[in-house]
Amino acid sequence: MGDTLPRLKLAAVQAASAHLDREASVAKACALIAQAGAAGAQVIAFPEGFIPAHPCWFSVRPPTDKVSLGLSQQLFQNAVVIPSEATHTLGDACRQANITAVIGVCEKRPDTTGTIYNTQIFIGPDGQLLGKHQKLLPTLAEKIVHTGGHGDTLNSFQAPFGRISGLICGENGNPLAVYHLLSQYPVVHVASWPAFVSPVVNLGETILTMTRGVAYSMGCFVLNATGVLTQEVIDVYQATAEPRAFLDRLLNQGHASIIAPSGQVISQPIQGEGIVYADVDLNDIITRKIALDYAGHYSRPDVFDFKVKVRE
Repeated sequence: MGDTLPRLKLAAVQAASAHLDREASVAKACALIAQAGAAGAQVIAFPEGFIPAHPCWFSVRPPTDKVSLGLSQQLFQNAVVIPSEATHTLGDACRQANITAVIGVCEKRPDTTGTIYNTQIFIGPDGQLLGKHQKLLPTLAEKIVHTGGHGDTLNSFQAPFGRISGLICGENGNPLAVYHLLSQYPVVHVASWPAFVSPVVNLGETILTMTRGVAYSMGCFVLNATGVLTQEVIDVYQATAEPRAFLDRLLNQGHASIIAPSGQVISQPIQGEGIVYADVDLNDIITRKIALDYAGHYSRPDVFDFKVKVRE
């Protein structure tokens, strides 16, 4: 019989957070975890900054006007300390559902009043925190509220089915970050995304362009989890006519998907909020890597030298 890898049911969330409400967003995440667990999923992936929200308002408002600054204040007030009661509650939900979760959060440093990281937290099916990944560099207007993450959070983590990794939004197009993770041989990779980026970016096309390549080069399954823009959030942004028209066109749209190691999209986005599923066979990874294993037989360590710098 030999060594075989398991089959998995994967779940990618396409949903809005309870906007700028940490406790309500945690409760919504727990409900989605329970839903995926009841459907038989072993892995669930969440969007970027799901708890308590991603600061998309900077794409449609002046960054320092009264509304933007008020929303930014609420973002910090509702950000997540790791570990904390919020992460313990999420861990309990994962344990009850027997599921591994990767959840996007805005992470604040304990005992500070102004520093936030854009973070993915990894929780095992026993409810224990496996680790976290902080986005290395904020993208565009995220720089107003997010600071850069640390290199020692750029890692994959051991789950019952194998290693799992994650990158946030534009990081999935960073070849150095992707190579570092693929060298750790993850079998599942989570790409976390917001509901939208800007009026000049087609996020759906961008996601597929980046992550089909990630799936192929890493030789693993990729879960794209994305936010959804709701009417409530559009109203909160108080955008002027032109950006408001852009937001109205995005109402209830999402871009969640699941991609095979071949780069094939095997699960498509749905309309509105929900969960995208795929039943997969991890042995397909072996088939893919027989030809091109970029950390193994198809690498040249005698030619290339690569190092990730971490905090002392």
